Amino acid sequence: MTAPPSLSLPLRQLLGDARLSAQHLPGTDLQLWLIDIDNMDRAFDPDETRRILAAPPYWCFCWASGLALARWIADQPQQVRGLRVLDFGAGSGVVAIAAAKAGAAEVVACDLDPLALAACRANAELNRVTLGYSADFFAEEDRFDLIIVADVLYDRANLPLLDQFLSRGRAALVADSRVRDFQHPLYTRLQMLHARTWPDLGEPAEFRHVSLYQARR
Repeated sequence: MTAPPSLSLPLRQLLGDARLSAQHLPGTDLQLWLIDIDNMDRAFDPDETRRILAAPPYWCFCWASGLALARWIADQPQQVRGLRVLDFGAGSGVVAIAAAKAGAAEVVACDLDPLALAACRANAELNRVTLGYSADFFAEEDRFDLIIVADVLYDRANLPLLDQFLSRGRAALVADSRVRDFQHPLYTRLQMLHARTWPDLGEPAEFRHVSLYQARR
């Protein structure tokens, strides 16, 4: 199976010998186009490091919080079945795809990065689901039953977004493994989930503990 040029060409421009492969995610029935782990077993040269820092290819990894939330949705499909769902900061689209497979009435993958949206499209096709796409959360109407969010709070500058999710949806689910002092009056921690980023980046064990938060208006 050959990776779509819309993804493979930009990745090669970033990392000359990097390749994508369709990989099964552990503990799920999902596949994603992800960076081939064989291409990670080397040191990056200074130019590659600069390019990665300038435009990180988030979309070619399945980050721990996204994998954990996708599994949670697969185990509890009633949480999304029949709902209109928007996946904020969709990245690879893993959580959006899990919601679609679980029976959501509509799922919109939302991301500012055009390559992330291209990855969502390719991964939706790989998993035989239909998604909608949006590049601007704030251009969306307040019509969603649920906003799903994973791996967005890695930058504390994004914390104010927690106040915005309920402006477009009646409820929000946020999965995060980075913020240890998470406190927000609208959000309650539902449970602790466990996952690791795939392909495995060897992240510290603490980042494999994913907290799931819920808010309702």
